[in-house]
Amino acid sequence: MAHKSLWHQDGETLTLDLHPGQAEAWTAPERFVFVIAGAQSGKTSYGPWWTWKEIQQTADPAGGTNDYIAATASFDLFKLKMLPELRAAFEHTLKVGRYWSGDRVIELKDPATGQFWAERADDPMWGRIVLRSAASGGGLESITARGAWLDECGQDEFTVETWEAVQRRLALFRGRVLGTTTPYNLGWLKTEIVDRWEAGDPDYRVVNFASTLNPLFSPEEFARLERTMEASRFRMFYLGLMGRPPGLIYDCFEEAENVVDDFPIPGTWKRYVGHDFGGVNTALVWIAEDPDSGVYYLYRESLDGGKTTKEHVDAAKAAAVGVNVVRRVGGSGSEDQQRRDWGREGWKIERPPVVDVQSGIDAVYGLLKPRVLKVFRSCKGTRDEIGTYKRKMDPNTGEPTEEILDKRKFHRLDALRYVGTVLRNPHKAKFRPL
Repeated sequence: MAHKSLWHQDGETLTLDLHPGQAEAWTAPERFVFVIAGAQSGKTSYGPWWTWKEIQQTADPAGGTNDYIAATASFDLFKLKMLPELRAAFEHTLKVGRYWSGDRVIELKDPATGQFWAERADDPMWGRIVLRSAASGGGLESITARGAWLDECGQDEFTVETWEAVQRRLALFRGRVLGTTTPYNLGWLKTEIVDRWEAGDPDYRVVNFASTLNPLFSPEEFARLERTMEASRFRMFYLGLMGRPPGLIYDCFEEAENVVDDFPIPGTWKRYVGHDFGGVNTALVWIAEDPDSGVYYLYRESLDGGKTTKEHVDAAKAAAVGVNVVRRVGGSGSEDQQRRDWGREGWKIERPPVVDVQSGIDAVYGLLKPRVLKVFRSCKGTRDEIGTYKRKMDPNTGEPTEEILDKRKFHRLDALRYVGTVLRNPHKAKFRPL
């Protein structure tokens, strides 16, 4: 949305011209407000103004601890969308900010003096907007913030780990969050935000509107897109409604049927552990088998990096105390050395009987569809990965290809795929992903 359609100035008075969807988000009192709306509907252009309002309402006048987060899904989105909108608002319109490109922060003027404090980027500042992308990983971990704007947080790059990192940064001041995004998958945005809001959690608010609520969006273009696009994609991208994205691999997974509240598991139940090796991301998933019903429960997950093999093994042994672990499976066909390394530390791991990726997916699909495999609600990482695990789309036909999109990101699902090949499955012949 063009800037002049969002605000106008009469002398010294600046007035926002919000459309009804933006106005609803502006007055929403909840702590976590998420605008989930159609493309080009005025989400990103609205974010800087919400951030400015939050600064005015929550900053310490004395300064020095006034950090705010502005994070987006990728560095490209940061450069092309978020940064220009923030600079337009804070530098050029409000004239209360200046951008330090090396540290990727917008310094805020001291409102009492009308001056900037810093002479260099590492000098104390009255306040800052710290600009980050989900791809920056630990870039959020050193911040204590009073509020956060998360743009395009529904994209695959913005994971549940990023969302949890943002909450940690806001915990001290109980800072508020504005999320602005089009829906792209059924990951954490649905399970941690939409589902909580629909369940009546008073901390959450979802504001939804279509692209056409932006007065600059052509009704004729909207009608053309509705006529020519695949229905589920149109609903997501132009109505802003959550939906099952094309190419979703575990499209049979239903939160209402495959997810259960955590419960104490008897120590006698058989346990199966899946492993995915990696220096930065080593994932384990733990599955328990109910001997009466034959249902499997994925009840524990971990994703760790920066540890030695011994440290990983020690953590696994600690988790196995008092439980009946009968199979430990993991690694690709070529990762015999990793299996040997873990074995030398006292944690023997089997090579999966089937290493073909599609066969492993078939095994897990065949457990999920008849609800033979259920996931504990606390296993947020696995649930997020299931909701974002997709195949690449053919740009010419619009159909899913055989290639998995960003395959290297799904460490928990790789661990699940490995262990899934050894789980008893009476339904295996009946179910196969399309």
